[in-house]
Amino acid sequence: MKKVALFAFRGDISCFVHVLLNALEFREKGYEVKVVLEGEATRLVAVLAKADNPMHGLFEQTKSLGLFAGVCRACSHQLGSQEAAVAEGFALLDDMHGHPGMAPYTDDGYTVLIF
Repeated sequence: MKKVALFAFRGDISCFVHVLLNALEFREKGYEVKVVLEGEATRLVAVLAKADNPMHGLFEQTKSLGLFAGVCRACSHQLGSQEAAVAEGFALLDDMHGHPGMAPYTDDGYTVLIF
């Protein structure tokens, strides 16, 4: 099976929407998909979880399909977004000195893409 891990670092919604769209497209094409939120992207959980956000539906669709692997523990703590991530049911990833490592994904056959 083809696998792709999308690591999102940027906190800009217009950029993150492309991560979500690509995650959904890869899934539709039969890929196993994981989305990891790092850096400023961890702040987007609270923003996109709001029902009045225009991108809320896209966020919820991606979440309901189980495509999110989780958020960076260190970054979400540092940026004050950890509480929102936990409230939304996201795992806190910290296998690489408090951050999610990419190597475990490549070791497991994923292609890692960075946004």
